Amino acid sequence: MATNHLLEIKQYGQSIWMDNLSRDIIQSGELRDLVENQGIAGITSNPAIFEKAIAGNVIYDADIEAGVRAGLPTYKIYESLIFADIRSACDILRPVYESSNYLDGYVSIEVPPTIAHDTQATIAEARRYFQEIGRENLMIKIPGTEAGLPAVEQAISEGINVNITLLFSVESYVNTAWAYIRGLEKRLQEGKDISKIASVASFFLSRIDNNIDAKIDAKLKKGVDDINLEAKLRAVQGKVAIANAKIAYQEYKKIIESDASGGQSQRWQALAAKGAKVQRLLWASTSTKNPNYSDVMYVDELIGKDTVNTLPPTTIKACADHCNVGVGEADGRHPIETDVDEAYKLIENLKDPDININLDTVMDELLAEGIDKFIQPFQSLMNSLEEKIKVLSPV
Repeated sequence: MATNHLLEIKQYGQSIWMDNLSRDIIQSGELRDLVENQGIAGITSNPAIFEKAIAGNVIYDADIEAGVRAGLPTYKIYESLIFADIRSACDILRPVYESSNYLDGYVSIEVPPTIAHDTQATIAEARRYFQEIGRENLMIKIPGTEAGLPAVEQAISEGINVNITLLFSVESYVNTAWAYIRGLEKRLQEGKDISKIASVASFFLSRIDNNIDAKIDAKLKKGVDDINLEAKLRAVQGKVAIANAKIAYQEYKKIIESDASGGQSQRWQALAAKGAKVQRLLWASTSTKNPNYSDVMYVDELIGKDTVNTLPPTTIKACADHCNVGVGEADGRHPIETDVDEAYKLIENLKDPDININLDTVMDELLAEGIDKFIQPFQSLMNSLEEKIKVLSPV
């Protein structure tokens, strides 16, 4: 029998979650099989995923009709559909949640993307979602915007599991990590248990390479006379996202490792002593968009302890088949710990006048685009639901 490389990844301390959820995979038993036999230890969702799942799918029609008969507005019908799917997925993953000591087995649902820049609205919706869905292994997704971080801190302090999403820059990840720590500290000061709270920081990958590769391609299309300059430009393509992620992981280690001199990491050590769980980096946007690159490049090179990789179904199948799980481990290091010096050099080289790519600007662009990419399918789904409600409404 062929080796399922997804199961091999577990030995490195990395969990594989799936970036997909629909009623079809719940009712068919596919999700249960993925969890029980394929090593899938969590689920992430977003408005784009729900839009694909619900729009044009008759499996939801009976519940939509029930919502219409009850006189529910479109948004409440939408919530009734996705909340039901989230609860079912949470129940399927409950054994993983319990056997992993509350580290895995989570199902993520995003607060409405339209409130990404509204702290108080985000806090209110995070509370409401957590209460109404009513599952301990629910994880609320909050965008890592300037307004989102205070919401993360408050939600954690209230015992709500949080997935901070749309992180692109290393700085944004570090800010997220400290928001989690502050939330735990606040909860601890209130005399409450912190041992069952979990959080992941969703660090996006392929979108970074897509953006930078396009900039490099534009430079190359203008014509490059110097062969060394062309080589310099091509050396950056398809490399920035992984380098950026490796640097973020080094920052994670700085935050959690003990520091005898009494530095910032002592704050984490004090929480860990009370049972706090590390906030794991979660690699998101992991499907390779460029056909010239390996379809599992965002898996192979980022395997490491205390991380999560969330994969769409096509990447799950590809990884199960041909992930190279032991890559880079000849000296005993996990892949995430290899070529770290080269990663720092690559990111620094972007400032080279010949390359001249401002990574901070790229990250700002990607965050704005990321929110928009969630708002658009969310609004599209609302429109699709309204049309379906008209069709299913009694005359």
